[in-house]
Amino acid sequence: MKTICKFLMPYALCLMPCVAQCASVIASVNGAPITDRDITARVKLMNIQGDSGTDNRLRALSNIIDDNIKLGFAAQIQINPSDAEVKKEIDNMKSRGFDVSGLDSVGMEMLRFATKSHIAWQMIIGRTIMPAVNVTDRDIKDEIAELSRSRGLPIDVTLVRLADIPESVAEKLTPAKDCDTAEKIAWNLGGAPTRITAPEFELSVETRGRIADLPLLAWSSRGPDRSVLLVCKRQKMKEYGELDDIIKQNAVFKRAMFIGDQQLKQLRRKAVIVINDQNYKGAI
Repeated sequence: MKTICKFLMPYALCLMPCVAQCASVIASVNGAPITDRDITARVKLMNIQGDSGTDNRLRALSNIIDDNIKLGFAAQIQINPSDAEVKKEIDNMKSRGFDVSGLDSVGMEMLRFATKSHIAWQMIIGRTIMPAVNVTDRDIKDEIAELSRSRGLPIDVTLVRLADIPESVAEKLTPAKDCDTAEKIAWNLGGAPTRITAPEFELSVETRGRIADLPLLAWSSRGPDRSVLLVCKRQKMKEYGELDDIIKQNAVFKRAMFIGDQQLKQLRRKAVIVINDQNYKGAI
């Protein structure tokens, strides 16, 4: 982070010869000063990203502290994103609609600093964490269930729906061997089951949410609409392709990001962070 003034007195007071050029030093992390100008620039950057709030200055300082810690750790293990890599990433952001026209020179410097930190941290995760990450079958199932709930997978789902039934009937439903058996169970209890086959991504969000974690041939709990569901079959469509590999990669990445967050917390605890302004104590 570029400092505004070369010489700084304790508690962020500037020496008289350079008062005009100095900005108040709000905090420091491992000796690197963070000024009010830096925080203002980061707030503007956050606003452009759609991240606004009443505590933005606190969160901006927290983000700058984290960026300094990430870059410091990266330097220790010889990771140093080049200016060309930073420029390429910013150009990619612009191509996706990120508007930097409202940023002054300090704001652009903050953008480059934040982008370099992001790239460095991704390199740290990719080189030092992901190779050692192992995911369980439970992790994979959780990832599949989340995708089912949020988007729906390219899977043909055959299910039986029993609508508008009292709780007393729902409690009497027993596991089925197949769709035919499920329908017979429903009919015997006085219901009128409906069998449906459709791509999962065409089902409603409410239906996907109810069946995402539902085992095959097991009745769901009764929903707000007084209905119960039973999935007879899930058949991958041609479009499914190599999605299993992608799902596993996503699970590995999420696990690696979680480990990375824990590592960042440890690095934060080890860092020497000094807050000079009492209004920013909540940043650490």
